[in-house]
Amino acid sequence: MAPLIISISGVRGIIGQSLNPAQACEFGLAYGTFLRQNRSSDQPVKICIGRDSRPSGSMIAAALSSGLMAAGCQTIDLGIVTTPGVALMVKHLACSGGIVITASHNPIEWNGIKFIRDDGIAYPADQIKKIHELYYNKQFELQPAQKVGQSTTDSKTHAVHIDKVLQICDKALIRSKRFKVVLDSINGAGCVVTANLLAELGCEVIHLNHQPTGFFAHTPEPTAENLAELGPQITKHHAAVGFAQDPDADRLALIDETGLYIGEEYTLALAAKYIFSKKPGPAAANLSTSRMIDDLAAQVGCSVIRTPVGEAHVANAMQANHCVIGGEGNGGIIDLRVGLVRDSLVGIALILQLLAETDKSISQLVAEIPQYHMIKTKFPCPAEKTDQILKTVKNHFAQRSATENIHIDTQDGIRIDLPAAWVQLRASNTEPIMRIMAESSNSDTAKNLINQIQKLIF
Repeated sequence: MAPLIISISGVRGIIGQSLNPAQACEFGLAYGTFLRQNRSSDQPVKICIGRDSRPSGSMIAAALSSGLMAAGCQTIDLGIVTTPGVALMVKHLACSGGIVITASHNPIEWNGIKFIRDDGIAYPADQIKKIHELYYNKQFELQPAQKVGQSTTDSKTHAVHIDKVLQICDKALIRSKRFKVVLDSINGAGCVVTANLLAELGCEVIHLNHQPTGFFAHTPEPTAENLAELGPQITKHHAAVGFAQDPDADRLALIDETGLYIGEEYTLALAAKYIFSKKPGPAAANLSTSRMIDDLAAQVGCSVIRTPVGEAHVANAMQANHCVIGGEGNGGIIDLRVGLVRDSLVGIALILQLLAETDKSISQLVAEIPQYHMIKTKFPCPAEKTDQILKTVKNHFAQRSATENIHIDTQDGIRIDLPAAWVQLRASNTEPIMRIMAESSNSDTAKNLINQIQKLIF
């Protein structure tokens, strides 16, 4: 049985096995207690709760809401909405915090709980640790009957989200192009809001898997093998681009006009290409993201700040360094003008804007970006073994660094940068696995780096 995973990225487990309503209620109690203990005034503590479309979402939401109300908090049920939508509503409704109920790219059996701060950003590690400690120690502050919180609903999330995204693009220009796009929303939280955004932008949409039922039409992670039906639909309908979302719509993968899967790494690269053309400035990306963004930044004399995996790390770096764009190589775009979390709608708007302004196809725009080959693999690994594995790999490459031009970064697992390639080994924040990824302009070089790591640890 997969264990309940409690990490900086939130809580994630399998419904009916490692995650159940009793646990969700206690996480609500812990979060409510944390917020009341850390409030700066006697104003009511309000928390908005949104969920992706998984059938278990309403059950977990009800349990969380019960715990929060028992701790004396007011809850606002947003319904089925995107993760970036919840982050926006935390600020829009002046809430003390927010909760997203989602397991992101995991299959339907999974669900999870993600906490969002009052400024619309994920919590840093030290604050998440305090919430977890309250949960583990059962240090809940239950309120008497007179102070029990109440629950209300709000249905404005989609409208607020679309309005924010439209402010960063030229709606009239994009509408004038009458783009035809194929969209795969995987029956997730992005179904309604993304279709509405594209309608506002004058697009003709062939919408696959467009009902927010949570019964995913294919394995949810937007990888090439999981999006096999998308390419033929693009060529059949002569569409300009294909967009694929994950269940909570914070990630976006791209397919070009020929039906070729471009992937998630190009989402950030193309968005950055557009932003740099308008306002050169620093960018931020995690250590698992392609070097494409470094090359694009260098072309305009800018730098890229690298962070550990996790949108909170990226968003904090963006704020601290006044970054014009940021994100993660898994298809997550962060534009501070809209919000502080990854947002597939932002990616869609910026890429359509790039297409509209350049009058070039996706394949032409991709051809202008330096080409790399990225290889990713993973293996099961219990948490207690990760430190020794990382130590073994670090020692091996540290011995070589004296004679080879090698840079070692241990912010997040270990990343080894060589002049023509890099490789990273890290433990997942959301699954009991370790990931290995390597990138080079030469695929054999990337494969060789993966093989070197595997020989060291197996």
